This record gives sequence, C-alpha cells and structure tokens, in this order.
Amino acid sequence: MNKTPKELGYYFPAEFHKHRATWLSWPHKEASWPEKIHTIFPYYAQFIKELTKGELVCINVNNEQMKQFAITHLQRAGVNLSKVKFYMHPTNDAWCRDHGPAFLINPEAAIKKVIVDWGYNAWGDKYPPYDLDDDIPTKIASALNIPVYYPRIVMEGGSVDFNGKGTVLTSKCCLLNENRNPHLNQKQIEKYLVDYYGVDHILWVDEGIVGDDTDGHIDDIVRFINEDTVVTVVEENKNDDNYELLQNNLKQLKKMRLQDGKQLNVIEIPMPDELVYDDMRLPCSYANFYISNASVIVPTYNCKQDEKALTILQDCFKDRKVVGIDSTEIIWGLGSFHCLSQQEPEI
Repeated sequence: MNKTPKELGYYFPAEFHKHRATWLSWPHKEASWPEKIHTIFPYYAQFIKELTKGELVCINVNNEQMKQFAITHLQRAGVNLSKVKFYMHPTNDAWCRDHGPAFLINPEAAIKKVIVDWGYNAWGDKYPPYDLDDDIPTKIASALNIPVYYPRIVMEGGSVDFNGKGTVLTSKCCLLNENRNPHLNQKQIEKYLVDYYGVDHILWVDEGIVGDDTDGHIDDIVRFINEDTVVTVVEENKNDDNYELLQNNLKQLKKMRLQDGKQLNVIEIPMPDELVYDDMRLPCSYANFYISNASVIVPTYNCKQDEKALTILQDCFKDRKVVGIDSTEIIWGLGSFHCLSQQEPEI
C-alpha cells in the first residue's frame, strides 16, 4: 500500500454520518477510577442501552470472565444483548476514542472501508503500559477483515473532529505538544491529517479546558453538529480559570472559514459547574457528547447548567433525541461518553 488513504479517495466521515456500530473497550483499570471504578458501571451500561436503540455495540474485553461481568451489568440495565457483540481484544484502559481505529470510507472503491492505525502513547506517555491499547485498531481490522494503514505517528481520536466535507478541527495545545510528535512541526502534522484522514482543510484553536489530562482534546471544547456548524463551550463565570481560554477559542472560531469560504456557524453552550474530587479539578464538559444513530448522548453533572445545555443541543439536532446521562462518576476517570466510544460508519 504505497498510496495514502487520501490518494485512494478515502475520508473520515462526520460522526453524524450513519453508523454500522459503536466500538467500546470495557473499563477495568482501577487506576483510572481510583477507589471508584465500581460506581461507573450502571452509567456505562445506561450509555450502552441508549446506543443499542439505533446500532450495534462492539465491546473489546480481555477475557471470558470480563465478558460475563459485562453481561451481568448490561442485563441489570435491561440492555438488548442481541445488539451487543464482544471481541476478545485485551486492553490496558477504556478510552476507545483514542486507542480505537479510525474508520475511513470510500463508497466508490472496491474495498469501501479501511482502518488507520495511528500510534498511541497514552497522551504523552502519562499512563504506561499502553501496548495492548496501541494494538486495538489492527486487531479490529483483522476481526473485520479490512485493510490497515500505518502513519507511524501519534494521534488520538479525541483530538480531531470532522464535518465530513473536507474539514477537520483540532487544537494546537494537543497536536503540537512535544510529548506527541516532537520531530514534526505544524505543517508536517497537517500533511499527516490530510493524507490519513482524507481532509483538505484544517482549523486550529489554541486551548483546551482546565483539568484535561489529554493536553486539550477538541472533543471537550468544539464539535461539529453539521457540515457548517459547531457548538463550543463557554464559561460564564469570569473568575473561572476556563473563562479566558474559552473566550480566546470563541474569537478564533468566529473568524474561521470553511473550505468553500463560508463562515463557520458557531453555537455556544455553557460549561458545567466546577467539579473537584480529591483536590483535582475534573474536565467536565457538555461538548463530550456522542452522536449515535438514535440519539445524542450528553454527559450531565447534577448542576443548573445541565438543562440549558440539553435544551440548546436538542435545538441543534432536529433528527435525533438528546439524552442526558449522569457523568459525575465516570468523569473521575478524566473523560466521558465521547472519550469512551468510537464510531464505525455505515457505507
């Protein structure tokens, strides 16, 4: 495979493109939810139940014992198990958005779907070991019998967001961080984005949110909801550490143009209240929603902004129901529903 996916006409579709399935890696790493991992499973199962209303859910598990543990929780939540498929793909952690495969499609090609297996180093070598997670895309490609491309640089799914029409949004604080690809400059990284995600146009914001251990993933701050519209989080409290960071991003977004020269349509949603656990500020954000076939699943945080954020998002998604699921336990792992999931597009 000497040609890049881009040269062969493949591209990464938008999340709102119809899915064949959602991929997950069952949570099992105690260190990701110290002393609290047992509290997340009812909410995680609720997430899966919502996903199965519109698509297949494929779950990576380490072994038969973990599969049975998962089934117990799913049955307790009333999940339709005929819409769930398990794969014996051992993982180190649960963050499938970042270690899972990037599915690209070309409806005109003989082989209509391929996988890009980016390098994965647990957000700058923060949480070793991650060798099992790094292997997941190739294992899934093998299970599905589809080709794999290897860019051989580090890239995480949560660091990029797509409109499906040639544009990708990302953040400088993450992609240009020296703990990812120190040998590459911005122009070189852009070339990889073009070649291996099949995009033509790259939009950059500067900042991520406080408490985000990924160094500022885009899926906590700005998300495409259609080809020319994004929602972005803004902090309403001027004394909050996120206020200036997010105002800066907002100014940048308002100046952005899409590939065709059209101005980007920007919709603001509030940030939730600050949530601190064990002296650590958690990266709570309503932008970490997941667009499934049947619904838009939004993390909520038991605060007054929940309802406002859900209402704004429901106005954005005319074709899907917006569903809030309590994420106050899950966010202790420093991520939420979007971080935990990776979509596989339908062709």
